[in-house]
Amino acid sequence: MMTKEQTERYARHIMLEKVGHAGQERLLAGKVMIIGAGGLGSPIALYLAAAGVGTIGLADSDRVELSNLQRQIAHHTADLGRPKVVSAREKITAMNPDVNVTTFETRVDSSNIKGIIENFDFVIDATDNFDTKFLINDACVSIGKPFSHGGILQFNGQTMTVLPGKSPCYRCIFPDPPENEEVATACSRAGVMGILPGIIGSLQATEAIKHLLDIGDLLTGRLLTYNALSLKFREIPIKQNSNCACSND
Repeated sequence: MMTKEQTERYARHIMLEKVGHAGQERLLAGKVMIIGAGGLGSPIALYLAAAGVGTIGLADSDRVELSNLQRQIAHHTADLGRPKVVSAREKITAMNPDVNVTTFETRVDSSNIKGIIENFDFVIDATDNFDTKFLINDACVSIGKPFSHGGILQFNGQTMTVLPGKSPCYRCIFPDPPENEEVATACSRAGVMGILPGIIGSLQATEAIKHLLDIGDLLTGRLLTYNALSLKFREIPIKQNSNCACSND
């Protein structure tokens, strides 16, 4: 049962027919893990916190750098040198004390990822390197955990949602990580428009909320791409690869 203060805080959600009191209580009981507390992770975490998602997990081993502040809105100038998960947790808690923030100040790898994601309802890939994106995909597919993929580079972004066993996964599009080191590290070398992660991250947060509420159509079997210069979205149909681990075959 929500308190009077919570009823007022989430009033604009509660008046929505597809949310209501029951839906808001589902959000308050929901658990979302965000891997990456930088450009994408910042708007995702803040919007999920504002929406009243009751438990938000943050996993990131990095500390705040000056070059982050052009786009990573969960971090401020006073946070320079601090762990990103600590900085982001403070902003979330200041925004909404209803939210329990679980932090993992560690680099996510094959030895710890399943333990990090297993107790969450939905996982969000907010990382900036291919190795971790494939790692997240494979772990989520392996244990049947739904997740949102997101990626940004220069003026372009993309996102898709994966329901293991029901929809195509990241490897259905990209079977293996790129071998070229220059391509694999492009995000840090090619630059990114500061507002871009806000757009893609907001879409990923939307998918998490829809999943928790079980409403609408998730972005499954579709890769949504966005170009900031033309302000155009493009939806690319994706089919399951019969040779992929996510396939029902």
